[in-house]
Amino acid sequence: MKFRIKWIPMLLSLLLVVAGCGKGLDNGGIAVRADESGNVHITAAAAKTPLLADVAELSTLTVGGSKVAFGPCEVSGRAVSDAFGKGSSYVLEAESEEGIVRVVTITAYDRYPSTLVVRAAYENDSDADIAVDGWSICDLQVLSAGDTPAFWSFQGQSTEDRADWILPVENGFFQQNYMGMNNSDYGGGVPAVCLWRKDAGVMIGHLEPHPELVSLPVQMTGDCATIGIVREYDTPFVLHSEQHLNTCEAFISVFTGDCFSALRNYAELLAVQGVVMPESEPAAFDPAWCAWGYERRFTIDEILGTLPKVKELGFKWATLDDGYQIAEGDWDLTPERFPHGDADMKRMVDAFHANGLKAELWWAPLAADPGTAFLKKYPQSLILDKEGKPQEITWWDSWYLSPVDADVVREQKALVEKFLVDWGFDGLKLDGQHMNAVAPDYNPAHHPDDPEKDVRELPSFFKMIYETARSIKPHAVLQFCPCGDCFSVYHLPYVNKTVSSDPGSSWQIRTKGYVLRALAPRTAYYGDHIELSDGECDFPTQLGIGAVPGTKFTWPKDNPYVRHSYVLTPEKEALLRNALEIYAEKRLSEGEIVPGLYDVGYDFPETYVIRKDGVLHYAFYTRGPKVERVELRGLEPGCTYRVNDYYNHVDLGTVTAASDGTAGLGAAFDHALLLEVKQL
Repeated sequence: MKFRIKWIPMLLSLLLVVAGCGKGLDNGGIAVRADESGNVHITAAAAKTPLLADVAELSTLTVGGSKVAFGPCEVSGRAVSDAFGKGSSYVLEAESEEGIVRVVTITAYDRYPSTLVVRAAYENDSDADIAVDGWSICDLQVLSAGDTPAFWSFQGQSTEDRADWILPVENGFFQQNYMGMNNSDYGGGVPAVCLWRKDAGVMIGHLEPHPELVSLPVQMTGDCATIGIVREYDTPFVLHSEQHLNTCEAFISVFTGDCFSALRNYAELLAVQGVVMPESEPAAFDPAWCAWGYERRFTIDEILGTLPKVKELGFKWATLDDGYQIAEGDWDLTPERFPHGDADMKRMVDAFHANGLKAELWWAPLAADPGTAFLKKYPQSLILDKEGKPQEITWWDSWYLSPVDADVVREQKALVEKFLVDWGFDGLKLDGQHMNAVAPDYNPAHHPDDPEKDVRELPSFFKMIYETARSIKPHAVLQFCPCGDCFSVYHLPYVNKTVSSDPGSSWQIRTKGYVLRALAPRTAYYGDHIELSDGECDFPTQLGIGAVPGTKFTWPKDNPYVRHSYVLTPEKEALLRNALEIYAEKRLSEGEIVPGLYDVGYDFPETYVIRKDGVLHYAFYTRGPKVERVELRGLEPGCTYRVNDYYNHVDLGTVTAASDGTAGLGAAFDHALLLEVKQL
């Protein structure tokens, strides 16, 4: 069997035959072996009953609408040392009747127990061209164990539905999880999927250092869920003779508990590929007030009149939101609200600073309205579809600018300088679901031979913004709000303040924070405006998950131009003062989430634990019946603890941990219970 794929030897340096390779690999919690037919058998050690179906093909190729059938498999083992560290590889080589050679390499690294890195490559060993429809990798069948629901899951897609990121999976479930554009404004996300039962779970995802146009579909039929990473070509990929095709580099990991530890492991794998999460500025953890309560028809006097109350309450940031600009794309000041131009803006920023507040400016980069001066000057700056039409951003009736267009990059960089230097802002709020992903670009002025270049290089655009801002003001804070999207994991390295981004419920605030604090544990997580939470005042959710609190209240009067009331009433102010005083004292946003004690899906009540300065803080939530008693887990056996309901300021006495590190506590609540548990 001939094999000409060149990248395998480069990746698998120090190639040595591993003794007993026929027995496969065992990487702590996960074991894998292959038979001569090319079937792969994967076993999760922690699962009480089989987690995965006995046979997994792992990688397939589709030609002419059908999967290619491969013959007997040659199996070899090798030692490996590469960017992921030292480990052992299992190499499976097979050939089809059409003359396509498939090589699947499964590597277990010492540094990542319970994880397998999977690579697949195909070479056309025939004399004829072959039109490839698509490929898949990490195809698995996940077996239910009779839990209710059958599985909980993390699924990282972004659509206009703005659905939950953590959700149950039952018979009949299907979700595509396409990482390209799913609607006119929505796309991208986290190219990974977690499915877990009460006893064990499995996660797959790709490890490329940039976005790829793949899907990670989840489908459940009967007692079995199927997952995988799939690439389908709009136009068949022509595999010429002696040419090779690589799939995404991908991984499989097994775990216990919910998705938190699996997501942390995934982030560590991505860091090896250069996708490294940032550590936030201390200022990013400070609470924020936003002028969006006044919406686009604000006046300078309305905002300036609110600042004394903002200062009095202890906020450290004030944000000027949408409405200051002439149009998306034309970021000069509108004379309607800024009749004296830049002088008015400087006066506003000076007032923020005079009240002890850092100033943040809203901005929607990569959006330009039709007819704007920017598009008249740079008509070739747009992303175009196959028909040569601009890609639409429906939300603002705008068009997408290309993130790799030289004029776009230069002018947007100049805007960052203008915002931070000329106007004096201390940070930026980058906003809009359109920022999360872009469509392939067929503009002949850009890169017609590679339409997906915009897709892959979109993160570099935000890297430019981040690095420009930080070079001007080293302590600048950049908030990134991809409204309703599941954050593109490739943008996170260029953000030092994530946000729950227009949550649809308090559950979303908590679970989005849980995911983002797993992926980027040292990055500040902003809970968004409290008015977007359940009841519009769910401060226990923001505090308990370790979110930075925020609000868009108006004061001393309501905004007459909106139907909803955001005015800060005495009742709302009392709740806000209590929350801000607690936050200032504890700042749990700077603490560490303790994983593995509770399952965010299966356990009731829903529970999170944060360790800060050696003290454990428990947050219990119920979306169902009233809770009368809770169990504290993760305590030192035999030790006694003082328990304080820190939201309601009630001393609940002491508990002593049993030999398993748990302690029961009678404490009735019907929404949330926040406890500080301090060892005596």
